[in-house]
Amino acid sequence: MVYCVVLKEEAPALESPPYPGELGIRIFQNVSAEGWRQWLERLTAIINEYQITTADPNALEIIEAHMVGFLFQEGELGDRPSGFISPH
Repeated sequence: MVYCVVLKEEAPALESPPYPGELGIRIFQNVSAEGWRQWLERLTAIINEYQITTADPNALEIIEAHMVGFLFQEGELGDRPSGFISPH
């Protein structure tokens, strides 16, 4: 169990760090499996809206900035892309 900064409650933890480096460890220690799942949904929206590819190093910087914004409410990114309409 971990206190999830996304859900703002105790929830089942991830099995291992989902991202490399110190950020991955920070995520592992502070984000639940459900919180990470929610990030992955947001990531899909970001990739689709901005038409970026994870193979582009510049895109990875954008994705990481959104990740930190979404998970930890740090920085200026993290909200849904402007103009995004949920399929649900």
